[in-house]
Amino acid sequence: MDILQQSYTYGSSPLTSTSKSVSHNALLFGANISKSLSPLLHGILFKSKNAIWRYGKVQTTDQAEFKARLTANDTIGTSITMPNKVTFGKALDHLTEEAHVIGAVNTSFVRVAPNGRRLYIGTNTDCVGIREAISHRHPSAKSATDGRAAMVIGGGGAARSAVYALWKWFGPSEIYIVNRLESEVEDIVKHFTVAIPSIKLRHIKSIDTAQQMPAPYIIIGTIPDSTPTEPGEVLCARICDIFLRKSEKGLLVDMCYMPSPQTHLIMTAQGQGWNTIVGTEVLVRVCVAQQILWVEEEPNEKGVQHALAAIGEKTKTKLAKL
Repeated sequence: MDILQQSYTYGSSPLTSTSKSVSHNALLFGANISKSLSPLLHGILFKSKNAIWRYGKVQTTDQAEFKARLTANDTIGTSITMPNKVTFGKALDHLTEEAHVIGAVNTSFVRVAPNGRRLYIGTNTDCVGIREAISHRHPSAKSATDGRAAMVIGGGGAARSAVYALWKWFGPSEIYIVNRLESEVEDIVKHFTVAIPSIKLRHIKSIDTAQQMPAPYIIIGTIPDSTPTEPGEVLCARICDIFLRKSEKGLLVDMCYMPSPQTHLIMTAQGQGWNTIVGTEVLVRVCVAQQILWVEEEPNEKGVQHALAAIGEKTKTKLAKL
């Protein structure tokens, strides 16, 4: 079931035939969002669907403020980013399977109950963004992954979305996890073995193990693009390098795109012969998934391509100023 049809299991549409010509707001809630690229992307995507809606930023971690803005009549949906992805989910009426299993919410949308009450539904479109970025750039990725492992670098919320996306839609034989902190990996393994009993996760925590294991086909990076300094960071980088240098190559996705989508991980993978997808492509696909739930229409491909081009130019300009 696609995400739009799934959304109607929670209620009917709040939109009317004139809704796109009436002012509505979608809002981003987070702690450090002044440099977010989401307003640029959503502005382009709304325009491509002829919706005169606005996308604004609300820099807060206050759940009461979130609830008040969420339930305003002119709010059509929200984006939720760090550190609110767990706490703000508690203010919503229902959570989708993705949000439940991943344990984090990054998107809310509105549906209407049979009695006319507005319902606020939380979901996770980070995982959908990963799936769509891979599927659009490499349609054969699912069949190529069959029988091979995948790998996630990191231990935070984005890593959990990556684990879910890989296991749900690409069918790897198992998923390796590489991270600087062993405790974070232990939490991920504990969480997913309860949420998805059939999942197969393997913590790669030594050079010897990395050398012995076959190369994964898909690797998803979810960590900042910074020079490793702490022992755990150095070890994590060395393990990743071992996998990238193996003779079997595949596809690497790096969700990090600041200060540039051309991260050290992306450039290393390209130098070793891997196909790559940069983080800005994933971000655009996340925004497209949110738009589908808010506007309730499939994306305008021309608008998607405009968004991809615009974010490419934006990140080039920012990098040139550094």
